Amino acid sequence: MHKRRRDELIPYNKTKRVIYVYRRGKKRPAGVWAGGVLLGLGLLCLLYCLFILLFVSFGTWFFLTWGAGGLVLLGWGLLLLGQRTEAIPRWIKICWGVLVGVGLAAFVVVEGLIFTEFGASARPGADYCIILGAQMKANGPSNTLQRRLDRALAYLRENPETLAIVSGCQGSNEPVSEARGMYEYLVGAGIAPERILLEEASRNTCENLEFSGRLLNRQENSVVLVTNNFHMFRALRLADGAGYGHVQGLAASSYPWTLPNNLLREFMGVVKDFFAGHF
Repeated sequence: MHKRRRDELIPYNKTKRVIYVYRRGKKRPAGVWAGGVLLGLGLLCLLYCLFILLFVSFGTWFFLTWGAGGLVLLGWGLLLLGQRTEAIPRWIKICWGVLVGVGLAAFVVVEGLIFTEFGASARPGADYCIILGAQMKANGPSNTLQRRLDRALAYLRENPETLAIVSGCQGSNEPVSEARGMYEYLVGAGIAPERILLEEASRNTCENLEFSGRLLNRQENSVVLVTNNFHMFRALRLADGAGYGHVQGLAASSYPWTLPNNLLREFMGVVKDFFAGHF
């Protein structure tokens, strides 16, 4: 029987598998640990998406972004754990790393700006109080909208000369327009109907401010914007861009369990409006 000599080698192109051996006491490659972290983050994103779907009343399908992101993180993590990234060209890895780094940096900066207006409070005596719309349900305002309305109510009661503008159209999943629902809520809470102006045509924050601005003098009148804390930074920047000369924010609280979803959505909203030239 022919025996293979010691100096005979198996050609590299005929090897089928690479076995990674870690010596006892040696650390595993950083990519393995990073893969584990990404798997954990991906699982958390998927669970959060499922939590909102099953246990939280939602007005949009944006929360599915968490599910999609979770799947991407899981796939990325599996590639790193299996050390299957060796075949990916180096230039692709560099471009991907730069893209992820820039994206994370932008996210941190924008979220920092959003948090600067979380505690926005307004001085008394404003001419108008504009309440930005959110989802109306068959049984009344959504949790998000009710928080805005209750914040506005306190201000209107303390400032009886201030007029309210309720802004928002009727969506396909809403029984009435957001403006009409807010009007009925405020009147039911004791605000005189003649103090409330309705703007029922706007479909988003830009239109809220544009159409509400037609009911007042943007340069002369003092205005208080009422919206939730996570939305306040973008709302104030859009008001500046729409020509409001004397505008302040009055931040309402937000539902803690949906705050991560709202913050991610606001990040995308700020980026979109910035590149659209709305700021």
